[in-house]
Amino acid sequence: MAEALAFFFDEESERELRRLRRRLSDAGVPVGDQRPNLVLASAGAIPAAARKALRAELRLLSIPDLWLQTLGTLPGEERSLLLGAVVDAELLAVHSAVHDVLAGKVRSPSAYYFPGAWIPCLPLARGISERQLAEGFAALLPPEPVRAAVAELGVIDTRTGEAEIVR
Repeated sequence: MAEALAFFFDEESERELRRLRRRLSDAGVPVGDQRPNLVLASAGAIPAAARKALRAELRLLSIPDLWLQTLGTLPGEERSLLLGAVVDAELLAVHSAVHDVLAGKVRSPSAYYFPGAWIPCLPLARGISERQLAEGFAALLPPEPVRAAVAELGVIDTRTGEAEIVR
């Protein structure tokens, strides 16, 4: 995918999430240096008209704090260590509203992020080996919940990592 709409967090939440990444790095698990984020939607392109509609809708929404507390991984060839969000009605309402705005306005949307299929999670380490995955779990067990306050929403170019803030 080329572009993703994601939550970005306040400074305190980012510090805590980077601390978890440091623990992984200290255990020999490679972690990225990208700003911690949680993706709501992904597509080949999120054009200017869709971004404008998002800005208008997001002004009206109350974005809840997230509880990131489930340490896990997802099936597939690429091994990743993730911190999953507690799913509640408020989070699902924001997610659904975002997808209502994007419907028909983006190119090549990813079905993995559609309502009903989305697994809200924050990547801590991607593209790791089985051994590194096991070491990562060991380094972070037991999981420490992180209350993450959403500070911004942005559209990320997944190739460059650059983000345009839309709220």
